[in-house]
Amino acid sequence: MDTTQVTRLLHAWRDGDRDAEEHLLRLVYDELHAIAESRMRREADGHTLQSTALVHEAYVRLAGADVAWADRSHFFAAAARAMRRVLTDHARARRRGKRGGALNQVTLANLPAAEPGDPLDLVALDEAIEELAAQDRRKASVVELHYYAGLGYDEVAEALDISPATVHRDLRMARAWLNDRLR
Repeated sequence: MDTTQVTRLLHAWRDGDRDAEEHLLRLVYDELHAIAESRMRREADGHTLQSTALVHEAYVRLAGADVAWADRSHFFAAAARAMRRVLTDHARARRRGKRGGALNQVTLANLPAAEPGDPLDLVALDEAIEELAAQDRRKASVVELHYYAGLGYDEVAEALDISPATVHRDLRMARAWLNDRLR
């Protein structure tokens, strides 16, 4: 994907160009869908939300937001955050009994400190990330960009204007903190 083209389209969309928005959606849809599929693979079997619905709901939230898009990384970070919110809202609704009443369980399969297949309550995970953000916004942002947006260390580093080594350290600390918090 051409990063410059995505950034140009984001700026044109921000300036009111509806054609740019449509072209942007066609350009980023497959990558957004891949992120959603990755997120859904970590969900419990029988989850009622499908990856396509997750992409569409997240995109609706992004399209309705008044954001001054900086670049591709900013957009995908916001998309990952929107997907996280959609999944969390879905889990909260299920918890309240609107969609069956059972807790929505996810695993942190990509967090090396977590036991593979160890189920976690998505609402508890969201609350833990919010608590981490209150203590250290950068570490929470690194977690969101890497695990939710699927950005690599170099891309996270670029998006947050830090070094890849700092990304690595922040992820190690955040993993340990989240694992401790969620035990």
